[in-house]
Amino acid sequence: MRDRRVVFTDTDNVSLEEFDFDPDGLAPDQCAIESLYSIVSAGTELASLTGLEARQYPVYPGYGGCGRVTAVGDAVRGIVPGDTVVSYTPHASRVLSGTLVAKVPTGLDPQLAPAARMAAVGMTALRISNGEPGDRVAVIGLGLVGNLCAQIFTLAGCEVIGIDLSARRTTLAKKCGVRHVIHASGVDVRETIADITGGYMCEVVVEAIGSPVATEQAAGLAGKAGEVILLGSPRAAHHADITPLLRSIHMWGDGCITFKGAHEWRYPTRHNPSGHVKHSIERNVEILLRWMADGRLQTRDLVTHIVRPDECATAYAGLRDHKDDYLGVVFDWRSAGSWADDSRAQHSG
Repeated sequence: MRDRRVVFTDTDNVSLEEFDFDPDGLAPDQCAIESLYSIVSAGTELASLTGLEARQYPVYPGYGGCGRVTAVGDAVRGIVPGDTVVSYTPHASRVLSGTLVAKVPTGLDPQLAPAARMAAVGMTALRISNGEPGDRVAVIGLGLVGNLCAQIFTLAGCEVIGIDLSARRTTLAKKCGVRHVIHASGVDVRETIADITGGYMCEVVVEAIGSPVATEQAAGLAGKAGEVILLGSPRAAHHADITPLLRSIHMWGDGCITFKGAHEWRYPTRHNPSGHVKHSIERNVEILLRWMADGRLQTRDLVTHIVRPDECATAYAGLRDHKDDYLGVVFDWRSAGSWADDSRAQHSG
């Protein structure tokens, strides 16, 4: 039986293809993993699929998954065959991964474990910010990453205000423990935040969409000497007079706001056991998996669709066209062999 993977063959063209998995290609620092579930990053993957970011096709998308280790390279330590792990991998029934592999704690549903990959993106905003317990933090955009980011700042003791144009997403954020939410449709967001904060506005504002327009607006939600964290990756062109934005950064009277980029890959991938570098993506993922396992970080309601890999075209269309309904999409690879064999039998009949 051949393995299968999701492929973008061209702009707005996604399908499932067979491929030959080569276990003999295992590098010393890699693990061979039989996939159980993989999670879709709507922003990154749709940018590739729709052509918003230039790519050479075919593209083999993927952000992270959960699976069982079947073999390990000679240099791998702490992971053995049979372990259930989260890894940074493409959407495929079997993968080789050496970028990051972390054990899934006992008691955590493997179906939810890939969400740690998305939460690690959100964790970057906390790591680089000056936010402290009691600080007011606004998170603009309550998609998968924004919701998890808002939860993480809440767990760090901050008073979080989640903002989104979707009533469903603000309701879900509230359910996940975000204290204040603002359904931004038809509402003066700045005035609402002023009411919540007693006029002080926010010490930290996180832009979790990747929208240049929202980034411009974010500075107006920050208090004096506050900071704006750019968590979402900007992609679409935006033409505007940036002088007001520059004044909000430079002038004390206009806020003297600091802007910071929060791209996940600013941190080293692997944990440094010598302690010379405290933070790493690996350490973040391990912490987040523990929080998920003990129920502190809520993810179950964020996974809105669990789909078979052969439904990938429908899943990506949903993420693109029905953002209110599609939040977290997870591919279920457990039956990747049996359903494909059944499908071929039906078509041959």
